[in-house]
Amino acid sequence: MNDNPEMSRIQAVRQKYQRRLMRKKNVVGVGVGLRQKAGKLTEEVVLTVMVREKQPQSMLRPRDQIPSELDGVPVDVQEVGTIKAQ
Repeated sequence: MNDNPEMSRIQAVRQKYQRRLMRKKNVVGVGVGLRQKAGKLTEEVVLTVMVREKQPQSMLRPRDQIPSELDGVPVDVQEVGTIKAQ
């Protein structure tokens, strides 16, 4: 899967924006994964931004809003709760 040019491009975008995204309120992780729709995974590979609690954009300050795409790569916001090391 790492030989896939699209996957390499998404990984590069993740590296470029990870720090900026992690500074946003509620964000607990950034990765590459499959888009979720209606609680089910699709086949679309996206930049995944994991948040403690998903909130409507209108409830967030502009600096804490997560864009729907970065450098042409689609972004999927997924609620994962609080992540704790075990």
